[in-house]
Amino acid sequence: MSLKFFSEYLLLEKKYSNHTVLAYTKDIENFQTFLNQHNYPEDLIQVGYSEIRQWIVTLVDAGISNRTINRKVSSLNTYYKYLQKTEDINVNPLKQHKALKVGKKAQLPFSEQELKTVLENSIVVDDFESARNHFIIELFYATGIRRIELVNLKLTDVDKSNNQIKVLGKRKKERYIPLIESLSKSLNSYLEYRNNLPTIDDKEYLFLTKSGLKIYEKLVYRIINKYFSEASTKAKCSPHVIRHSFATHLLNQGADLNTVKELLGHTSLAATQVYTHNSIAELKKVHAKSHPRNQS
Repeated sequence: MSLKFFSEYLLLEKKYSNHTVLAYTKDIENFQTFLNQHNYPEDLIQVGYSEIRQWIVTLVDAGISNRTINRKVSSLNTYYKYLQKTEDINVNPLKQHKALKVGKKAQLPFSEQELKTVLENSIVVDDFESARNHFIIELFYATGIRRIELVNLKLTDVDKSNNQIKVLGKRKKERYIPLIESLSKSLNSYLEYRNNLPTIDDKEYLFLTKSGLKIYEKLVYRIINKYFSEASTKAKCSPHVIRHSFATHLLNQGADLNTVKELLGHTSLAATQVYTHNSIAELKKVHAKSHPRNQS
């Protein structure tokens, strides 16, 4: 069966992003290639779990991580669920499949001092790009938004009268995040430079390149990596680490887990709870320092 209708289903019914749909179809095409190379049935409708299991073994032997393999199998599982929905198959061959075990990766957030160093000392705002870069970093840290959410922000999403910003998250879910005072100042500074660009082609978008085009994800990553690689010794310096820092620092200051969940745009508390281990570590420090029975 053609993947065209499946892609349309993901886009129109499931409301997945173009990026996610592309990832799903690539994973399924990868499995199709495997079938062709090993003379297995070319039609995915005729495939059983034994062929899928052999694909998984091949991926493991190729040194692909369990996390990536689980993602690929999840894409295939979604496709088979779709085929059940369209009544092209009766039984999902992955019905009894159990995901490969994945070890939890501890991702350390940036410290408050590292964020302060970048925001207060690393960037001298004196032109369009420096104003934009400073605002991007402050927006990440003040709101915890995802990189793709930042890239897709439009001018109309910024509500200066109510000091809030509208963010379009996963599955087109909208949420509103308050703009703190320092962020409003960075916004105004950036907009002054933005308004003076000689040409602007993508007028509706908030963040632009110096050529007046909509900013793109790789550039945002490079901006974050550039400044934080100089201020931090952490191996990974990415927008997601700032999102992690946003959540951790809020929890360290006593923010309610449900509030942080809403600000991050998570659908369940389980997704937010991964950020609590640092908060618990901070609580242990305070407890050890403050408890009467621990005083010398």
